[in-house]
Amino acid sequence: MTATITRLADVATVPTPIGPFTAVVDTDGAVLASGWTGDPTELARVVHSSLRPTELRLRDSLGEVTQAVIDYHAGDLTAIDSIPVRQHSGEFLTHAWEILRKVPAGEPVTYTEFAGLSGRPAATRAAANACARNAAALFVPCHRVLRIGGQLGGFRWGLEAKRWLLAHES
Repeated sequence: MTATITRLADVATVPTPIGPFTAVVDTDGAVLASGWTGDPTELARVVHSSLRPTELRLRDSLGEVTQAVIDYHAGDLTAIDSIPVRQHSGEFLTHAWEILRKVPAGEPVTYTEFAGLSGRPAATRAAANACARNAAALFVPCHRVLRIGGQLGGFRWGLEAKRWLLAHES
């Protein structure tokens, strides 16, 4: 007989200028997933299976996480920087997400530059994959990565949201 392990996470949604923003946080406050959606189950599905919550507890606020989202959208572009994030994957993706957190607001990089910053200058596709598999949007700011020539490229939350974020940070 196998015991079922319950993995609890807290969830809150706040309005932003580009739509509802939801964060899923571990019991210690680390962001597991986040994005511009009102559907926490959508977010829970993108959390790595080793971290994925089995139960979501709705909250009005997630304290510092919710305040950082509000402050960021109000103009404090560094409000998100100190919020802990927990994602799991292979060595390159985990490292690439850490590097993304260091890309300053208002200074977007290309996928090629991001690959170089991540230590694999020839791995542009792997860098793009790191952006595509990022579950903690905003806190791991994959919106700050562009195609060569400044084209937006993809974004899970839509190109209009990416365009707004980049304009907000410039």
